[in-house]
Amino acid sequence: MNEALLALGSNIGDREKNLDFAIKSVGSVPSTVVLAISNFYVTEPFGVPDKQNNYINCCIKIKTTFSSESLLGVCLGIEAAMGRKREHRFASRIIDIDLLLYEDEKKSTQELTVPHPRIKERAFVLVPLNDICPQQSFRGFDFSEAFNKLKKTDIKQIIKKYKYNQET
Repeated sequence: MNEALLALGSNIGDREKNLDFAIKSVGSVPSTVVLAISNFYVTEPFGVPDKQNNYINCCIKIKTTFSSESLLGVCLGIEAAMGRKREHRFASRIIDIDLLLYEDEKKSTQELTVPHPRIKERAFVLVPLNDICPQQSFRGFDFSEAFNKLKKTDIKQIIKKYKYNQET
């Protein structure tokens, strides 16, 4: 099985419930197991042109037999099933699931870039990512420098605490 890291966010409706549902949906995909879930964090919208609700963000670590491309398809399918509409790039969303890292894979295609190109720029990714990767690296991808330079004031509060679960 292959390990991957996903970032999830929601700023429409019951945001916490949306994240819980998306995590359960990922975990219910055949040959996929959720290994760890970060805390849930409230964050302000990033780079949006209009007024939006705050997001709730988290990251999860999974194991799966899917390829990175197939896993992206799974994530997009979960988003669509939950009612995500893609009106414009920075539109509010019921759920957003981004594939951050997949094993030690490095690729850039029209559909998928891994590692995700903006991991190191976003507090709403780095802070929850640190919860599930406290060594600040994953399969050779080191984010310690970016995490240590981060303005952690961009993270408003923790609303749901998870304890890091190592695989048994």
